[in-house]
This record gives sequence, C-alpha cells and structure tokens, in this order.
Amino acid sequence: MPRLFRIFLWGLLISFLGSLPLGTLNVAAMQIGITEGFTNALLFSFGSLLVEMIYVRISLVGISWIQKQVRLMKIMEWITLGIIVILAIGSFYSAMQSSGSEQHKNFWDNISINRFLLGMFMCAINPVQIPFWFGWSTVLFTKKVLEPKNNHYNIYIIGIGIGTLLGNGIFIFGGNWLIQHISNSQQYFNWVIGGIFTLTALIQLIKMTRQKGSISKFAKKKEHT
Repeated sequence: MPRLFRIFLWGLLISFLGSLPLGTLNVAAMQIGITEGFTNALLFSFGSLLVEMIYVRISLVGISWIQKQVRLMKIMEWITLGIIVILAIGSFYSAMQSSGSEQHKNFWDNISINRFLLGMFMCAINPVQIPFWFGWSTVLFTKKVLEPKNNHYNIYIIGIGIGTLLGNGIFIFGGNWLIQHISNSQQYFNWVIGGIFTLTALIQLIKMTRQKGSISKFAKKKEHT
C-alpha cells in the first residue's frame, strides 16, 4: 500500500470513528438537518470540519505553543459548556412548544448566523479536539506511520476532513430517515436531543470540576515535558 494512501486512511478512519459517539457538533448537525434540510446541515458540517483541519495542522507544527495555552482552552471549555446548556434548553423548549401542535417550532430559527460560520464557531470554541488529535498524531509519529513532512501532513488532514464529513453524514441522513419513519417524531426527537445535550453538559461539568477532562490531562502532559 502506498505510504501516502496509508496515511490518508489512518486520518479518515480515526476521524470517522471519532465522529460517531454522540457529541455537540454531530448532534447539532443532525438537528439542523432535520429542521432546516440537508444543505444547511452540510454547510454546518463543512464549517466545523474546516476548523478541525486547521486545529490538526496547528497541533502538528506548533504543539509547543499550544501547550502553553492551557488556561485559554479551559476558558473555551466553560464557554462550550454554556452553549451546550443553551442547546439543551432550546431543545426542551421546542419539544414543549410542539406538544399537541402540528406546527413545530425550530430552535435554530432563533440563531440567524450563516450555518457554515456557525459550524466554524462551534468547532472553534470546542478545545477537546486539540488533545484528541495531539494524542493520535503522537501515536502515528511513534509508529512511524506519519513523518514531519508537508505532504504527509496534507494528506493526513484531507483524510481527517473526509472522515468527519462521513461521520456527520450518518447523523444528518440517519436522523432524517428516523424522523420520516416515526409518528410524532419531531416532538420526541426534541426531547431526546435535549436529554443528550443535558447529559453531555453534566459529563463535561463533572470532568472539568474533577480535572479529569482531556484539557486537564493535556495540562499534566505539559508539566511533565
């Protein structure tokens, strides 16, 4: 197998599998896809994966600088937590508004930001991906799969972008399929999404207060280097 193709597959596989667990970005993409259609959901996904690719590139060539920004990333963690709470409240509100009504209100209608820019913003303030990609890239460097060369970095990042898009695509198109096959699905969906965001916020808050989150682990790595 050609070396560059192998690097591409590694980036795609890691990114695809990393996109499958329920998270803020893929659930938001699914919700936008259901309420606004595939175009806006894909725009949101393209925006988020663009920032993710930029973060990966920075982590590959500027990890020493990133490790000095732990305080900034912790602030970003709290901002992300606040947004997750707002998304949970908005989903519950939409579910209650649609109860007993044929017209379902769309929480995302209250957010007038272009969906591409919204995806970029929500990904940019989510610092969890920085330690995630730092860890995986370190493994690939250790295994001699990835080398500090521009062509290696570029093909690796392209694979990551496609993997993220494929993972989000499962949520976007899968969510629409479920909505079409379940009676009163929009109302149930809003309750479920609200519950997912609430659970995500609680887990993140516990990790942050107990200093067991990825940012805290990242900080400890910095202290030992």
